[in-house]
Amino acid sequence: MAIKNITHNLFSRKVSIAPLVTFRVLFGLVMLISMVRFWANGWIDMQYLQSAMQFKFFGFDWVAMPPGEWVYVLFATCALSCVMIALGLFYRVAAVLFFITFTYIELLDATFYLNHYYFISLVGLLLVFLPANKKASLDVYLGLTSKADHIPVLAQNLVMFHLGLVYFFAGVAKLNSDWLFHAMPLAIWLPAQDTLPVIGGLLKYEATAYIMSWAGAIYDLTIPFFLLSKRFRWPAYAAVVGFHVVTWAMFQIGMFPFIMIASTLIFFSAAFHQRLHALVGIRYGETESEPTMGVEWTTQPLVRLAVVAVICFQLVFPFRHMMYDGNLYWHEQGYRFGWRVMLTEKAGYAQFKVEDTQGRFIYVDNRDFLMPVQEKMMSTQPDFMLQYAQFLKDEYTAQGVDVKAVTTEAFVTLNGRSSRPFIDSSVDLSSIEDSWQQKDWILPFKSDKG
Repeated sequence: MAIKNITHNLFSRKVSIAPLVTFRVLFGLVMLISMVRFWANGWIDMQYLQSAMQFKFFGFDWVAMPPGEWVYVLFATCALSCVMIALGLFYRVAAVLFFITFTYIELLDATFYLNHYYFISLVGLLLVFLPANKKASLDVYLGLTSKADHIPVLAQNLVMFHLGLVYFFAGVAKLNSDWLFHAMPLAIWLPAQDTLPVIGGLLKYEATAYIMSWAGAIYDLTIPFFLLSKRFRWPAYAAVVGFHVVTWAMFQIGMFPFIMIASTLIFFSAAFHQRLHALVGIRYGETESEPTMGVEWTTQPLVRLAVVAVICFQLVFPFRHMMYDGNLYWHEQGYRFGWRVMLTEKAGYAQFKVEDTQGRFIYVDNRDFLMPVQEKMMSTQPDFMLQYAQFLKDEYTAQGVDVKAVTTEAFVTLNGRSSRPFIDSSVDLSSIEDSWQQKDWILPFKSDKG
């Protein structure tokens, strides 16, 4: 009986659709602003059309750059899908379009990877299956779908789970010695922000970095649970707004703070959302006898199995780095897609050498092939170094050079430590295919801190 009650409360219990409607509208609008902002700032041309190569995520090297102006068509389609999601117009088609176009953009060049891009792709995929257009949508107005005031709780729970995932795992990632006991990298970053109004004068003190490091870890680990609590929800949301406004003012993290501020409203009660909607004339039924979306689909074994599989994957995947020896923040194997946010200050230098079969060689000027941001990211990320070495081999082979090997002398500094050798300079990187295996050609990390 207890298990039946638990599954009922997690999957099938009827709840108001109002929180999901708010989420749909705000998510669509914030993402529309994000797309317009990206276009208006000229970043489409700068990031996707000016580079000679693009770095790829492992397993996604097949994702090709659209030719010429088609990149703008891709962004325009994504922006249009955001409008349609917000309006609830041809919602399913819009959600599919958004997921495909946004994820495609994300996969074009791993140089620009951010955790919140991954989160947005996950939400985009969720929206394909959620009944977020069953109220206050043009689909209902045009008779393209039936109206529902109530939906199965599973739809709301899946969104809240993924929001909680972002916060909680960001907190887990902060439970490391650099963050807690050396206040790194905040001890490096904060003094550079001492010109900020009101709080700027405090940021130059080392104690501030320690206080903010510990407060950040505690915030991330606990905020999902406080948002779930009716008693603490308002103070928790105030903390969400304050935290994200401060980080937005201090760091260049784009639209992520506004995405989280808007999205976490889904934790509020149905009554709160219904009052919001009443301001624009949207009314809801007082009882569950009002139009309700059926719960039958949530009782299907395959649906429940799929949900459990997704949850298990999301809980396990961030820990795949445990398959590899050494310091994760040094070798970065299993680093991405693990909700690790702003944990490292890492800089590097990589000098590549192309050698031919007759023993002649040339040192590559990376600026001939890479944009500054690509060179910066490549010089600290081993998988990018592999891709770049293979690109150089192909490039020089096309110029008639009989390439024997492409090697690099690379040096990296991590969280304020002195620079040290990063890659085995005797290894021909152009002959290595990336894989899940340990990258033994990355030199071991040696700390000069406790």
